Amino acid sequence: MASTVSSDSDSGSYSGSGSRPGYGQLLRIPGALSFVLPGFAARQPFAMLTMSIVLLVQHTTGSLGNAGAVAAVAGVSMALFAPQSGKLADRFGQRAVLIPGVLVHATAVALLATLALTDASLWALFVAAVPVGASVPQVGPMVRARWAAALDRPERARLTQTAAAFESVTDELTFVVGPVLATALCTWVHPGAGLAAEAALTLAGGLLFAAQRATQPRAYGVRGDADAGVRNGGAIDGHARVKPVSALSVPGVRVLAVALLGIGTVFGGMQVSLTAFAEEAGQPGVNGLLYGTFAAGNMLAGIAFGAIAWKIGPQRRLLFGYTALTLMASTLWAVHSVPLFAVVGLLVGVCIAPALITGFTLVETLVPASARTEAFTWLTGAVALGQAAGVTASGQLADAQGASAGFLVPLAGTALALATLVALRSRLTPASQGRTVARGVGHRVPVTVD
Repeated sequence: MASTVSSDSDSGSYSGSGSRPGYGQLLRIPGALSFVLPGFAARQPFAMLTMSIVLLVQHTTGSLGNAGAVAAVAGVSMALFAPQSGKLADRFGQRAVLIPGVLVHATAVALLATLALTDASLWALFVAAVPVGASVPQVGPMVRARWAAALDRPERARLTQTAAAFESVTDELTFVVGPVLATALCTWVHPGAGLAAEAALTLAGGLLFAAQRATQPRAYGVRGDADAGVRNGGAIDGHARVKPVSALSVPGVRVLAVALLGIGTVFGGMQVSLTAFAEEAGQPGVNGLLYGTFAAGNMLAGIAFGAIAWKIGPQRRLLFGYTALTLMASTLWAVHSVPLFAVVGLLVGVCIAPALITGFTLVETLVPASARTEAFTWLTGAVALGQAAGVTASGQLADAQGASAGFLVPLAGTALALATLVALRSRLTPASQGRTVARGVGHRVPVTVD
C-alpha cells in the first residue's frame, strides 16, 4: 500500500512508497478492461465525424468552404451541449444518458447524410448539423469518470496520473485512426460511407459500453448512502441526499477550460496551416506526414508522462508544461523547411501531453464526485471549441497572408491561456489542504452547491 504523504499546495514535493505506478497495474484493476475496450470502440466514431462530414459535403456541394462550415457547426454544437450531457450522466447515470443519446445521434447523422446526398440547400445542412454535434456521445469523459471512481481508494490513488495519461494516449490514437478510416471509406466505397460507418459504430459501441453496468459511477440525482453525502456535500438525514453541483461554478474548472481552449487552437491551427505550408513548399502530400509526426510526439510523450513518478505537484507541472508548449508554438511561424518542421512539430506534440494530461488530473481534485463527468466534458468541449476557432482563424490568415500567418494562431491561443494560468493559478488548488495518499494534492473537499 502506498504511504501517506504530505500534499503540496504547489510549493513542495511529494513521493510515495511502493512500486512505481504503471499501465500494467492500471489495467489489472478489477473491471478495468470491461470498460476500457468498449470505451475505445465507442469513441472511435467521434474521430471520424468531422472528416466524414467534410468529404461528403464537399462531394455534394463542390465547395470545401461549405464542407468546413457544416463541420464547424457540428463541432461548436458538440462543445456547447457536451457539458449538459455530462451533467445528466452525473445526475441520472451514464447508461440512462448514453442509450437514448446514441439512438438520437445515429438518427441525426442519417438525416444529415440523406440531406447532403439529395442536394438539400446549405441552410438545411447547417440545421441538421446542430443535432449531430449536440448528440455526440461523451464516451471519453464517461471513461475518465469510471477511472476516477475505480481509483477512489487510498491504495489506488497513485495511479490517477497514469490513468489520465492512458486516456490521453487513447484519445490521440483514435484521432490518428479515425480520419484515415473515414477518408478510405468516403474515397473508395461511397462519399456517404464514412458517416454511415460512424453512425453504425456509435450505435454498436455505445450500447456495448452502456451494458457495462458494474463499473458505472453512482448517480447523484437520487438519495444515496450517508458516506457519499459526507464526501460530496449532501445533508445527512439518515438517507443522505447529494445536492446538485455545477462543475462550471468551481473557479478552477473555468481556469482549466481556458487552458484547454489554448490547446484546442494548437490542434485546429496545425491542421489548416500545415496544409497551406505543404502547398507552399511544393509538397502538398506531406501535410499528412507532418501532422502524423506531431500526433506521434503527443502520443509518445503521453505514454512516458504517465509512467513517471513525479516529485513536483500538478499545479507546477501544468505551468511548466504550458510554458514549454507556448515557447515551442512561438517557433512555428518561422520554420520554412519541411525536415525542420518535422522536428519542431514533433516537439510541439511532446509539449502538449504534459499540459493536457495534468489538466485532466487536476480537475478531479477540484470538483466533487457528483460533478466529475460534467467537469470532464467541459474540458473536452473546450478543446473542441478551441479547435473550431483555430481552424477558422488559421484558415483566414493562411488564405490572406500565407502559412506563417496561420501558425500565429497556436501562438496566440497558448500565450493567452498561459497568461490566464499564471494570473489565476491559486484557483487550481483545492479549497482545503490536508494529507493525502500519493496524489500530491489535497483531499477532495465539498464545494459550494446550488
